[in-house]
Amino acid sequence: MEKLTPAMKQYLDIKERYMDAIIFFRMGDFYEMFFEDAELASRLLGITLTSRDRGKENGIPMCGVPYHSAAGYVSRLVKEGHKVAICEQVEDPKTAKGIVKREVVRVVTPGIALDENLLDSKSNNFIAAISLGGNSVGMAYMDVTTGDFRLAEFHDIESLLEEINKIEPSELILHEGMKGKQELKSMPDCKITTIPVHEFDHDAASRRIMEHFNVASLEGMGCFAMYEGTRAAGAILFYVAETQFSSLRHVKRLIPLYPHNYMVVDIATKRNLEIMRSLRDGSKKGTLLALLDKTKTSAGGRKLKEWLNYPLMDIDEIGRRQDSIGEMLEDRTLRDEIQARLAKVYDLERLVCRVAMGVANPRDLVALKASLVEVPKIKDLLKDCGSILLRGIHLELDDLHEVVHLISSAIIDSPPPNVREGGVIKKGFNRELDELRSVSSGGKEWIAQLEAKERVRTGIGSLKIAYNKVFGYYIEVTKVNLAGIPADYVRKQTLTNAERFVTPELKEWEDRVLGAEEKALNLESLLLQGVIRTVAQYVDRIQKTAGLLAGLDVIASMAQTADERNYTRPMINDGDAIHIIDGRHPVIEASMDERFVPNDLLLDCDQNQLIILTGPNMAGKSTYMRQVALIVIMAQVGSFVSAGGATIGVVDRIFTRVGASDDLARGQSTFMVEMAETASILNCATGRSLVMLDEIGRGTSTFDGMSIAWAVAEHLHDNERLRSKTLFATHYHELTELSMTKERVKNFSMAIKEWNGRIIFLRKIVPGGSNRSYGIHVARLAGLPEGVVARAKEILDNLEKGELDAMGMPRIAAAGAGEGVAQMSLFRRKDPLRDEVLELNPNEITPLEALQVIFRLKEIAEQEV
Repeated sequence: MEKLTPAMKQYLDIKERYMDAIIFFRMGDFYEMFFEDAELASRLLGITLTSRDRGKENGIPMCGVPYHSAAGYVSRLVKEGHKVAICEQVEDPKTAKGIVKREVVRVVTPGIALDENLLDSKSNNFIAAISLGGNSVGMAYMDVTTGDFRLAEFHDIESLLEEINKIEPSELILHEGMKGKQELKSMPDCKITTIPVHEFDHDAASRRIMEHFNVASLEGMGCFAMYEGTRAAGAILFYVAETQFSSLRHVKRLIPLYPHNYMVVDIATKRNLEIMRSLRDGSKKGTLLALLDKTKTSAGGRKLKEWLNYPLMDIDEIGRRQDSIGEMLEDRTLRDEIQARLAKVYDLERLVCRVAMGVANPRDLVALKASLVEVPKIKDLLKDCGSILLRGIHLELDDLHEVVHLISSAIIDSPPPNVREGGVIKKGFNRELDELRSVSSGGKEWIAQLEAKERVRTGIGSLKIAYNKVFGYYIEVTKVNLAGIPADYVRKQTLTNAERFVTPELKEWEDRVLGAEEKALNLESLLLQGVIRTVAQYVDRIQKTAGLLAGLDVIASMAQTADERNYTRPMINDGDAIHIIDGRHPVIEASMDERFVPNDLLLDCDQNQLIILTGPNMAGKSTYMRQVALIVIMAQVGSFVSAGGATIGVVDRIFTRVGASDDLARGQSTFMVEMAETASILNCATGRSLVMLDEIGRGTSTFDGMSIAWAVAEHLHDNERLRSKTLFATHYHELTELSMTKERVKNFSMAIKEWNGRIIFLRKIVPGGSNRSYGIHVARLAGLPEGVVARAKEILDNLEKGELDAMGMPRIAAAGAGEGVAQMSLFRRKDPLRDEVLELNPNEITPLEALQVIFRLKEIAEQEV
């Protein structure tokens, strides 16, 4: 490579400090990329790859994008999981001596992105860090766009991983020695970033936290005893400060998370119940979240997800949410008016973040003002509310009239997105700016007057005064009129058909006008930054109001859903019973044109602890089980529920073992995953847990599977520590016999009606077990060829009737096989005892012969043993 230019040396110095990022290197009106960055960006962005010093043998690969459209390109790279370091010119090229100074002003990463193109408006964008200790594991996570910052500790890695999967971080910070650890193999698919081990040092982390929040101790923050969590929180503060070069003044609180305060909904349960994502395509459509989300604001949508992720166990807090939803449900006019006002509120949380970090633009400020204008109107609507939450929102909402007044006075109503375009600051806000604008606009008027005057003076009617960036203002005269030019005209430029001139008077006005325009733009930029700094002083108050509005939005949303779907308020208590009357699956019901068939449920720890649920495939067993779990979750979130009535004893955790899946990446088969999830239930469930088991044991042989299912059911019933309320769906009809010896086991089945050789699913739960699965009927519904269905029925009839072939085997082989040809049995060898009994004719045997037969059967049986 030939000798590098000063710019390339500068680039390489910066790249050395940001080796894991793509450098957007500002050069004039473009961001340029070089070397490997250019090759990667060219491929991912579909832009032309060229080279610096093109034509030379060792030209440097390069590509670039215009600075004004860079945001879209940055977004695409970050969505691909890359970091982008924005390197700006930090001094004016006009006044720079030598090479223009450049510095990285921020690093955009998947977990730290402020651009709306990179954000889901109704989802948090978390960056998380984890720390593994000897006796505990810790994590902390932050949404830089909202200022939400939390930490937690767990006693085992599984609980930590469950929490990480729950918050779904976009980026995960580890120290350099952790990345290859086997116990972290189940982490979600996100950007993994490693930082030096010493940045996780506990003392350094504690100091960093105390300095950020300006406190003398961690004790008052509630996290003093969270050793590993503190290390993780300190690591996040380090990493965000290193990449954003900002004080994070909007991050005002570090909230300790205590998992025992919330119902545990693990990742398998969350997936199986389709709470956040559909099993079909991973989208929001067809989920509980989609059903309940009638929120009008982005912050409200994020708050709803938080409520669903953390169902409450505090009966009083659940009751307060129910009271507020009930009040909104009863007063539809109030709800409609509040939702209409909320629809005009922009994302206050993210707007104030941009203000606090100094990256807000004029339109952000106008959106902030428009949102705050609605606050006093919403506050007034709530003045007569009686529920504790709504009354509290009314009292605590802050109209922030100072901020509204400042922005209204300073910023025009429809500003351009960039202050450099000018015209952002209102007339009358600053006297100096008004004077500069007057000079600028007046100067242009003067130029027009001068043009008219010069035409009269010279007698040249085609004379014109114009402007370009290279020569400034000039007088242009065609060559045929050059004889009439005055002596004070100074030639500036010669064209083919014309000459361009300047005069001392024109030059003086040019300097004055252009200087005024430039000064006005610079002053506008300074004034805008001043407004942003002033608004940033109100961050605490804006964040508090934003949080209150988000909660109000969720309450109104749930009330609307309850109104539309005819939901009822469940009774929540500290008992052990779950009693649901006319329960419906909330999501399926909402998607059906016909009436959903409701069903009851009674589960408790004394009389009805374990329900064995049998019946045909497609009859609705899985739907019934899922609707019970969803109703319980909705109840503990504080929502009304899809039932005629419900009484719910607080549940500490919901377990689901539903569906078939494997984990090939970890070498686990479907059956292994099933057994691992079952083991987790048996080891972790309590008397307050709700357990859903669907077809335990089906992944192995019939006898093995049935044995496991029986043993699991027995253990759930007999173990005094467990006594978990359990719904156990199965095709092993033998399990219904458990109710004969286990006092808290009850049998229920899905009702069906047989008609003309076909079955009709009634979707109703009825007492008693089922002795048939009707699998062949379901196979017909699925479209199996009629010949296959008919043959299956023939084989089933033979098996159920015990018909034997010439060799004494169940008749499995197709009819028409050659006489005397032995057919292979799929079931068992020839049974001499059974054959001896089948040869007897009770109508012809004498008492003495019968006695002899008994002795002979006894001998055969002893030989078998």
